[in-house]
Amino acid sequence: GVFQTPPAATADSVATALDVGYRLIDTAAAYGNERGVGDAVRASGLSRDEVFLETKVWISDYGYDETLHAFEKSVRKLQVEVIDLFILHQALPGEFDRTLSAYRALETLLAEGKVRAIGVSNFMVPHLERLLSESTVVPAVNQIEAHPYFTQRPLQRFGSDHGIVTQAWSPIG
Repeated sequence: GVFQTPPAATADSVATALDVGYRLIDTAAAYGNERGVGDAVRASGLSRDEVFLETKVWISDYGYDETLHAFEKSVRKLQVEVIDLFILHQALPGEFDRTLSAYRALETLLAEGKVRAIGVSNFMVPHLERLLSESTVVPAVNQIEAHPYFTQRPLQRFGSDHGIVTQAWSPIG
């Protein structure tokens, strides 16, 4: 993950990670460093199938058309045609209809083959319940804070019961 990696340092950091064997790179539009990730992947000499790229749509780009536009911005910065995992950065509880519209855009991108998988991040059980009741594709992933001091077992159990993989951020605390 490249959270809090300054844009100017991202390409070198990701290049080093790829050089020592990392093959999953997690970024987000809100991190401001997708371009550096793309530069490093391109310069690595690895084939595109060897690197799994994951990025997130920020809440300011929620809504159907806005999310489709956010995808176009991300693929341009990452310098790829397909994103391996495209996720919503967090739920907007006060404007959940925008969250649902954004997720519908992810479903469209998946159906069109522009993304290989879709998911969410920082969604709690009530968000997931509503999303599942109003969407057709179960999120592949819910990326949440989870570590020994904050396990979120009920949320992880809910995900497991519904076929949603928990992907932890801050896994060691």
